[in-house]
Amino acid sequence: MRKIVYVIIAAVLAALIVSGAFAGIYLLNPTTSSTTSSSGVIHVVAAENFWGSLITQLGGTRVSVMSIVSDPNADPHEYESNTADAMAIANAQLVIINGAGYDTWAQQLIASSNTPHQIVLNVQELINQPVGANPHFWYSPAYVNETVKAMYQDLVSIDPSHASYYAQQYDALNASLAEYNARINELMQQFGGVKVASTESIFVYLANATGLDLVSPPAFMEAVAEGNDPPAQSVVQFDQLITNGTVKVLVYNEQTVTPLTQSIKALASQDNIPIVPVTETIQPPDVSFQVWMNAQLIILQNALNQQALGK
Repeated sequence: MRKIVYVIIAAVLAALIVSGAFAGIYLLNPTTSSTTSSSGVIHVVAAENFWGSLITQLGGTRVSVMSIVSDPNADPHEYESNTADAMAIANAQLVIINGAGYDTWAQQLIASSNTPHQIVLNVQELINQPVGANPHFWYSPAYVNETVKAMYQDLVSIDPSHASYYAQQYDALNASLAEYNARINELMQQFGGVKVASTESIFVYLANATGLDLVSPPAFMEAVAEGNDPPAQSVVQFDQLITNGTVKVLVYNEQTVTPLTQSIKALASQDNIPIVPVTETIQPPDVSFQVWMNAQLIILQNALNQQALGK
């Protein structure tokens, strides 16, 4: 099933690239890492590749970026650091972490290395969220915008002599995020209030941004996100939402798969409810944040259209 999902996403990405809609993104160097070795570049470590993609685009030729968590076949919640990660973080001038318990391993490495003059951008602290908050901040367009601005300011702080270059990159990145933001607004206008479900809390921020009514039990979504068994009552409630036709679409996290989420997915398929796959990290990992997000939004929009048309 995962291969089929990736084929679908690849087809969407190919259509976007052929159409030229994202031509400007690739001018910004969309890869999640840089091997630039010229003297004077800023060494950056991003704990996850979604933040790594954005800082790479902002820094352009002035940064060398390493994104640690990027494996499409692994659950980022379960990542375990290694010696190479520790060395990379110790040598970085800028480290970007998600916070909120999502990458505690990175915080531990930062604390143990105690690198002088190192700047650490903790997204959870930036947006004033508690440690126990839903950690999937990159699914909130508002939080993404705040984080991109902070990244830009950090680059200028480290390398003020190239401030004008970073300003150009910042403007270009914001322009390239326009289609992703426009599609979110379009979804709100078309489908605001439509009831949907998600196997995991990853979709909460995007549901809020698009105005969709996420009705799956919070206890179920949070338990799955944390790798725990959901309360029995929440499982019963979720099953009822599927079988009684309440929800129009099921959002399914491809990177936190359990026998229980697979059974929910099978039940949705049985009841002809469209399933929208989402992932924790950028998939495929060699495209930009915007291309990845927009591809997922297109699949969501198509699924909602399918239900609206009664097909």
